[in-house]
Amino acid sequence: MSLHDLPLGPLERAFVDSLRRLDPRAPDSVLAAAALCCSALAAGDVCLPLARLAGRPAWPELDAGCVLPPLAQWRAELAGSRLVGALGAFAPLILDGERLYLARYHAYETRLAARLLERAGRQPELDEASLRDSLARLFAFNTQQPDWQRLAAAQAVRRNLAVISGGPGTGKTTTVVRLLAALLEQPGCQGLAIGLAAPTGKAAARMAEAIRNAKAELPVSDEVKAALPEEARTLHRLLGSRGDSPAVRHDAANPLPLDVLVVDEASMIDLALMAKLLEALPPQARLILLGDKDQLAAVEAGAVFAELCEGRGFDAEAAKRLEQLIGQRVPVSKPRSLLGDAVVLLTHSHRFAGDSGIGELARRINAGDGRGTLQLLQEGRADLLWNAAPSAAALLDRLARGYAPYLTAAGKGDPAAAFAAFAAFRVLTAQREGQWGVAGINEAFEARIKRRANVASRERWYPGRAVMVRQNDYALGLYNGDIGICLATPNGLRVFFESEQGYRPFAPARLPSHDSAFAMTVHKSQGSEFGEVLLVLPETPSPLLSRSLFYTGITRARRTVEIWGLPARLREAVETRAERAAGLAERLGASPAPACPQIEPAGDQLDLF
Repeated sequence: MSLHDLPLGPLERAFVDSLRRLDPRAPDSVLAAAALCCSALAAGDVCLPLARLAGRPAWPELDAGCVLPPLAQWRAELAGSRLVGALGAFAPLILDGERLYLARYHAYETRLAARLLERAGRQPELDEASLRDSLARLFAFNTQQPDWQRLAAAQAVRRNLAVISGGPGTGKTTTVVRLLAALLEQPGCQGLAIGLAAPTGKAAARMAEAIRNAKAELPVSDEVKAALPEEARTLHRLLGSRGDSPAVRHDAANPLPLDVLVVDEASMIDLALMAKLLEALPPQARLILLGDKDQLAAVEAGAVFAELCEGRGFDAEAAKRLEQLIGQRVPVSKPRSLLGDAVVLLTHSHRFAGDSGIGELARRINAGDGRGTLQLLQEGRADLLWNAAPSAAALLDRLARGYAPYLTAAGKGDPAAAFAAFAAFRVLTAQREGQWGVAGINEAFEARIKRRANVASRERWYPGRAVMVRQNDYALGLYNGDIGICLATPNGLRVFFESEQGYRPFAPARLPSHDSAFAMTVHKSQGSEFGEVLLVLPETPSPLLSRSLFYTGITRARRTVEIWGLPARLREAVETRAERAAGLAERLGASPAPACPQIEPAGDQLDLF
């Protein structure tokens, strides 16, 4: 097998060249593994699963000459290379069983597993009588048996690690604000330093707003209400990111000054960021992770939140203790990891009623039921529409109807009315490029808007243009994912953004990097809600189509979902489970807990390996 003229990207080729300089005698099988490891990382995998690729073409698009060795031979060649180290070694690549890692990501994964297990094993002092009273009062409105919100709150108060997963409308925010109130009612906990954070600025702002709104109705004292936090930060800002460097200001040597940290939209957190977060949090601090295990994973490598949720379960002893706290029977199920009862799944949706078509569609998608999904879409449910034979011209007509109320509102120049109308309808896509992607749809629809409004095609800005910010600008207070709407004002065109103080106008030239936002990817829509959602799937097979993408897209809707896609694409999406290669779940199931590796790569070493 020769690596000459192979379809390597610039990063993979540079990495292979650097390894060749370190070991000119390195066999092609080792260099190919290194290149594939780099490619896997870019695709979201934490490691390269050797067993999945051994004996197969490394690059299937090539006819011949790139077949990888059998597994035993490949492992032996990797283990014998100077470029590959075993556990605890310092080398560019780490071989761990049948998984090959870039050294930095192996350190991230092993350290994260150790920190999680250490935190899950800590149980702070608890006044059970006070907690029982708090839970009964704070969750008296719930009639479900068992009350999973109450159970999740109990676990979060009595443990230093709580992982709470739930779909849209299952009450994650309600649960967290009430569990924080219960925690603050514990003796000696009134002065706790509580932090709120999320992966994106939009998610952080939404979380803070939801908690501010929810705490007004709490049956607690004014002192407890005053102690509840009202501000949230992005994780990058919380940790003190340093530009392009992988290092952050807060780490084990300089921990965060927090007693409790609540992180929303945790399914969007990649392995590297989660590892840095656990390193920076003091060992005695409580960590509460909120998310939806069925949603799309992070854009970067890893599906940490989903892996944490794999091992959920309550053994008989844990169930008995919880029954005493919440006064209800707790189902017993054998935990599949050492995190065990630290993970709670909220199952009752307050947004989708029992007869909801969207709710039923979400269940069938998550079950991988392709045939049942198509049958449901053909039933004519009021909240589910399906166009099985989409065309580009018909899509533009549909967008024109869907956005007509918004464009009318935008033409009047009132930011509040424009934002309300824009949130009522949204187009989501699986991909960025192509006729059925964000770029193609936005370009075609904007050309239509400009023609009808007599706006020159070369003009970028016009009343009604909606944009999404692509990068954080802390000076302006604008963050990746923020939506802005261009409106006419007495001072010319201004782009308005929602804020706590109302609507903030900016001159278009001041905005950071941005895109038009009439259509947006499902990835970018995570955490948002819209009245109606039009989900557009590509005409041809795509590696982006998966169960988690389909589920995430349809559950952004509050009232109606309209799906434009061929039956084959819908079935492919439902039956394709996006799995990322990683070893975190296995490490969390191992006993005893793995020790933190002695390697502490930092600075230049992190960049190299």
